[in-house]
Amino acid sequence: MKKKILILSSSPRKGGNSDTLCNQFIKGATEAGHTAEKIYVHEQQIGFCKACYACKKDGVCIQKDDMVTILDEMIEADVIALATPVYFYSMNGQMKTLIDRTLPRYYTDVKISNKDFYFIATAAEKTDAMQAAFDAGKQI
Repeated sequence: MKKKILILSSSPRKGGNSDTLCNQFIKGATEAGHTAEKIYVHEQQIGFCKACYACKKDGVCIQKDDMVTILDEMIEADVIALATPVYFYSMNGQMKTLIDRTLPRYYTDVKISNKDFYFIATAAEKTDAMQAAFDAGKQI
């Protein structure tokens, strides 16, 4: 079955380690007959979650920025890959902000939890130093 794959790449460095792994993920997916799209998170305008919980009313964030489109893409995707470099033993701020802004999906019937998720992380440390980033990535 052909799947629609969405890669959310939060590295600010195109051509860096995270981006290279994203490209290899896309290559494998397309060779297997799937479609894949990559969104560079750092090129999007995504405000921080204000924890106002206005989204509890109708599942829509009051902020009108690029996260509206990204959430739509996440809903349409069958598979979502989150890619981040590890900064100070955790995912980078761009990815954390994106994850925080998925909050409206928890207050509506249209969820993003029925997807296959992959987490791509790169670091200059050993795997155990990356554990906090992996644990945080499980929360979405």
